[in-house]
This record gives sequence, structure tokens and C-alpha cells, in this order.
Amino acid sequence: MAETKKSTKSTTAADKTYDGFTSEERAAMKERAQELKGASRRGSRADKAKAAEDALLAKIAEMQDQDRTMAERLHAVITSSAPILEPKLWYGMPAYAIDGKVVCFFQSAEKFNSRYATLGFSDKANLDDGAMWPAAYALKELTAADEARIVELVKKAVS
Repeated sequence: MAETKKSTKSTTAADKTYDGFTSEERAAMKERAQELKGASRRGSRADKAKAAEDALLAKIAEMQDQDRTMAERLHAVITSSAPILEPKLWYGMPAYAIDGKVVCFFQSAEKFNSRYATLGFSDKANLDDGAMWPAAYALKELTAADEARIVELVKKAVS
């Protein structure tokens, strides 16, 4: 007698639905592709740096009031406290890099329909503190104390 074989495929996988990326995530990926295309163009390092900062400032100018105000202030604080960082766009967000590698970035609340903006640090940032430390900070507003803390974090991140 012949035995009938059952499929080895899991039926639970078929029960789950995957909606894919959100429209905001797809837009961010498209922006990143454009950023990479722009970065690969020929030109002097100074010209590329100027174009990158101009693109960052234009992106900040497009933001809604509260996000724009925070992003402008963060840009001033970050560039003055760590002039070694190069302003650039990263997935359509303002970011600051060393040798092309992002150290920190700002994500507006509007970009992903969040209730707060975010200041994040990549694994390139020297913020290690034991076995666990924060890599992103929620921002609802920027006070003088917040700005002072950001200066400390950015200086430590590039040290």
C-alpha cells in the first residue's frame, strides 16, 4: 500500500499576513537611494559636502513648525559642538557623519506619524556605558538643559 505524504510546509506561516513596508518606510528607502546616487556623483569633496549640507537644510525647511524648529536648533548645536561631523541626509533625515558613516541623526515626529521626534545615535557613536545604554532619545521640545545634554552626548559620540 502506498502511503500519502503530507506537505512539510507549516500551515501557521500561511495564516499570518504580511503587509510589507508602510508608505513612509518606502518613501524613506527611495530617499536613501537618491542620497546614494547623489553621493556617487563626481566632484570635489568640498562641493559634495556643501551639496550635502544644502540638501539637509532644505529637508529641514520642509518640516512642520515644531519639528523644523527642533531640527534647526539641533543642527546648530551639533555642528558647533562637533565640527568634525559632516551634515548629510540619511533616509531623508538630517544626519551627521564621520568619513561617510552616520554617528547621529534626527527623525521628525511627522516622518513616521510619531508623537515625538527622535535624536538617535548609530553604533559608530562612542556612547558605550557598560552592557546597556540609550541609543535614541525622544524629543518633545528642546530646553537649554536638553541642549547641554546633547552637546555632552555628541562630544562623547565623536571622542
